[in-house]
Amino acid sequence: MSTAEQILDRLRSQGKKLVVAESLTGGLLTAEFSKVDGASEVLLTGIVAYETSLKHELLGVSKALLENQGAVDPEVAAQMAEGLRVKIASKLGLDLAQIVAVSTTGVAGPSEQDGKAVGEVYICVSKGPEDSVSSNVFAHQLAGDRAKIQNSAVLLGLGHLWEEIAE
Repeated sequence: MSTAEQILDRLRSQGKKLVVAESLTGGLLTAEFSKVDGASEVLLTGIVAYETSLKHELLGVSKALLENQGAVDPEVAAQMAEGLRVKIASKLGLDLAQIVAVSTTGVAGPSEQDGKAVGEVYICVSKGPEDSVSSNVFAHQLAGDRAKIQNSAVLLGLGHLWEEIAE
């Protein structure tokens, strides 16, 4: 059983739904979940906000944060996950505690972005009720070419998500 299958099974058993906010992984993380039979019972959406301004427009990331820190930042990763959770809960009339989010942002290369090095990656897992949201951001410095960095970020995203929901 793949990690994506295990995650979806665990979330299903917990009565939770999953949303994915991606930048550097460009939809690859969501694709891992969508490969699983029955994914639609748990996976609600995957949003790829590659363009920086869309992180604000689609995911609710602070415009000032994006202007001051750029898109590759731990707080941006947190706001991507938290913003998508809030937006989807509101749109679907779900309790925020029912939704778990994972987000990815970073530099896949081949060149640096906003002064951030190739391979700098932030992954956030956000969960919990509105009054006690838990968002954990994991920082990584990955090596390799663009494809290797993206694939490594997907594997790390799956791993961090599993660790956070298996508690």
